[in-house]
Amino acid sequence: MWRSPSLCSFLAAAASLYFLSSARSQQTAYVPHAPHIRNLSANFSTRTLNLEWDDGDSATPLDMDATWEIQILRKDPMEIVAVETYRSKLTGKKDNIFYWSWTSDIPLECTTHYVRIRCYHHLKEGSPGMSSWSEWSPLAKIPGNDTGSLFKMFPGDSVVQVGSNLTFCCVWETTQKLVSLKYSSHPPDQTIRLSNWSSAIYVSNVNRSISAGENAWCKVDPINFAGTVVFVGYPPDIPQNLTCETTDFKDISCEWRRGRQTYLYSPERRTNYTLFESISGKNVTYNGKEITEYYQCKFPVLNNQRIYNFTVHGANPLGQSESSVLIDINYRVSPEAPTALTVGNDSATGLTLSWRLSGNFKPIMLQCLVQIHRSGGTENLNVQLNGTENSDYSVSVEKLHPYTNYAFQVRCSAADPFFWKWSKWSESKHHTTREAPPARGPDVWRERSPDGETVKIFWKPPPASEANGLIQNYKVCWSEPDKGLMFQEVSAIHNGTIINLGGKDYVFDVMAKNKGGASPPARIKSAEVLIGNPTREEGFATGDGVSIKWDSDSEVTCGYKVRWCQLPGSKPCVVDWETFPSNVTHAVIKSALFQPGLRYNFSVFGCKDKGYQLMKFICGYTEELSPRVAPKVVVQKTTSDSILITWEKLPLSDCGGFLKGYLIHFAKGEEGGIKSKGFETALYNITEPNELSLRIINLQGKTSYHVNLSAYTAGGIGPGRSLYVITKENSVGLIIAIIIPVAIMVVVALVTSILCYRKREWIKETFYPDIPNPVNSKALEFQKGPCEGKANPKTLEMNPCTPNNIEVVETQSPCLKIEDTAISSPMADELSEDGFDSETESHIVVSYCPPIIEEEISNAPGDESMGSSQVVYLNIQSMYPSQVKPKERAEADCVAAAGYKPQMQLPVNSIIKMEETSSAEEDMDEAAGYRPQVNPSTWNTGCPDSPGSIESNNENASFGSPCSINSRQFLIPPKEDEDSPKAVNPGLMTLTHFTNLFHSKPND
Repeated sequence: MWRSPSLCSFLAAAASLYFLSSARSQQTAYVPHAPHIRNLSANFSTRTLNLEWDDGDSATPLDMDATWEIQILRKDPMEIVAVETYRSKLTGKKDNIFYWSWTSDIPLECTTHYVRIRCYHHLKEGSPGMSSWSEWSPLAKIPGNDTGSLFKMFPGDSVVQVGSNLTFCCVWETTQKLVSLKYSSHPPDQTIRLSNWSSAIYVSNVNRSISAGENAWCKVDPINFAGTVVFVGYPPDIPQNLTCETTDFKDISCEWRRGRQTYLYSPERRTNYTLFESISGKNVTYNGKEITEYYQCKFPVLNNQRIYNFTVHGANPLGQSESSVLIDINYRVSPEAPTALTVGNDSATGLTLSWRLSGNFKPIMLQCLVQIHRSGGTENLNVQLNGTENSDYSVSVEKLHPYTNYAFQVRCSAADPFFWKWSKWSESKHHTTREAPPARGPDVWRERSPDGETVKIFWKPPPASEANGLIQNYKVCWSEPDKGLMFQEVSAIHNGTIINLGGKDYVFDVMAKNKGGASPPARIKSAEVLIGNPTREEGFATGDGVSIKWDSDSEVTCGYKVRWCQLPGSKPCVVDWETFPSNVTHAVIKSALFQPGLRYNFSVFGCKDKGYQLMKFICGYTEELSPRVAPKVVVQKTTSDSILITWEKLPLSDCGGFLKGYLIHFAKGEEGGIKSKGFETALYNITEPNELSLRIINLQGKTSYHVNLSAYTAGGIGPGRSLYVITKENSVGLIIAIIIPVAIMVVVALVTSILCYRKREWIKETFYPDIPNPVNSKALEFQKGPCEGKANPKTLEMNPCTPNNIEVVETQSPCLKIEDTAISSPMADELSEDGFDSETESHIVVSYCPPIIEEEISNAPGDESMGSSQVVYLNIQSMYPSQVKPKERAEADCVAAAGYKPQMQLPVNSIIKMEETSSAEEDMDEAAGYRPQVNPSTWNTGCPDSPGSIESNNENASFGSPCSINSRQFLIPPKEDEDSPKAVNPGLMTLTHFTNLFHSKPND
């Protein structure tokens, strides 16, 4: 039974509402139908899954929101690798179809991918029941190649951006076994087992590859390899510095920089550029080099279009970029460099310059810059020209110098207001202008012969800037009264000519000639105006010339001439000169021939109406140097305290500059030796160059000196010349050296004489004492008997004298022998010679030495002599008759025979022996007269010089009387009687007198 569609729809909606309300009222879950996957497809190149599904007949009468949960599974056994949520809106229509895409992180060929989906309806507020998720739809899959029937590496060759993360997989056959899976030299971050016949590796943040790409490979067993190539680079950078201009109004050239390099090569991967003009809608493609920094593309100029909007679009497999610029073509004109530069219609001072400029420049005016080069500098000529189409352009160049080589260059641009940039310079065109007559005459001078019969005319060729060509010859003209006009033509190779004056003076005109004609004449007079002695001055060296001055002269009407010789001292003189106007009084003379250290003599002439007048001599140097040689110096005269030296003046050729003076060094030193550092060097600075001698004073007599003389200029000190000089001996000093000692001796002698005179008594008593006359001596006067007369006989009385030596010759007897410890006197040997009977009489020689004051006496018993003078006593016998018994007399005779013996130093054993025989000696003592004290008990220790005295400094103990050898007292004091002379001890007197000399008054 047929029903109306509207009625059916209404019934269905009502049923749904009823169902929903029933479910809500009963608090039951609302579960939508499971979605229906209509289609699942894959794009293997982009690794994308495309899913198409519908709501599974879950039609609702009202619109509502729905959430779809999609799961992607893979591997064996399956694992969920992604869960995605998709939101949409359900409508009341029956079929709601939805589309969704997902990109895999591994190639889809590596393994089978599964997809399933479920939905959730979001019921509106007030709707009955609770909504819940629907059931999962059946799995849909995209089969992989891991079926065990294929050995291959995925993905295939690809292009990726630097820094990407890559996944490579390898599938192999069931008969194979995986050995390794690698990417270039980069170790994999992760290895994934996908299925029984599929594995993958994960590599992160890859670096840019080489131009041939990087390899990933798989190795299986049995040995076999599968691989793929990956090109890693960058997408194209934004084109930089995009500019567009035209050179000929035919094409517009756009240029840009590529920016960052992509590192992708070959036509499939490189960046392709397209120039698109948006106003016209036209574009052109760049077909130039693949690898370059700058890109250029030409776009044709369109008729009736001035404004262009250009966009450069660049694209490669990793991306694309673009840049735009808007231009007015009239403001972007940059012509090509002019070509075919030619010169025509030339003269000595002008020419026409032409060139060609390709292009259609009718829309604008052109301006061109002509650059003119010559040796003296560069000039620019700016001209404006009407633009034409492919025509030649020309310009006239004037005010050029004759016979001058020029180089021309041209460049052009659009004239204002359309100026953009200049074109490049054209190639240079060289051209030499034609010759013209010299602009002025040569610079002339003349030299008269000493006798005035001839004159030599000199000239200098005009400078190149004024010669206006090559000088071929010179013409010299003058006028003689009887012959008229005279002239000579001289070749240009000569710089002068000689003309016979015949004792007269003439005015000469000199002209220089070239192909263009003759120069104006240069006039010079042969006459000279006499003057007194010109002054002489010195010029100032400037380093490259000589600065000179002269006084202004109002009579000078035709200038000044400064004349010099090019090489000083050369014969003949090579004349050179320079001309100055009449108002100039100062100049710096320069020449390429000037040499440092050479003196140049300049003569200044003034040109007057009657002729030339010599005004001044000036000498100078361009640069002063130190003298080249040392002055010749000699010693003229020497004294004991001075040296006079003289020297010769240096030759001018060796001075090197104006001589300022001389330096003289002198110091002490030996000939041929180096001056010692300890010597002080003296210096004389002679600032007068004409002074040629010097006296060096305040020197030492008979002393060696080194003298060094050197000259100096403003340029420095020259070499020195040394002399070796010895001053003479100082006679005055010698005389003084003689007189002073003599005077001292005289004074000493005079003082000594005065002193001796005042001390004459002391000197007499000390050195010349009174010697008693033996005739008057009463020493041997005897009385009748020893016991007669006075109680104290004077037989053995001693006068106050000190004998130097006593020798006693005595007859041997059986009495006690006194041992002598002194050395025998040499007088003993002389006794026998004098007639003593040494055969019949035996004797003992005893040396006796008196004490010497302050003389050290040795303790040794064998000391030889105690003094220097000797007294000899010979054959002293007893003259007194003996009054004793015969036996006693014999003993007494023995003792008496000994006579007087001085005290002696005896050995200790003699003392012992004498003590043993003391009783016998006592008996003998009575009859023997005087003998030395031998009994120590009788010594007087109070004697100052006795051995036991504390006042004695004598270290030697004398045996005998304590006042004997070392005593200042006589052994037997003299008696104060009228008959005996006054006894004086000479030794004591000497000491006393010496003491009195310094401590007592005279004549005390």
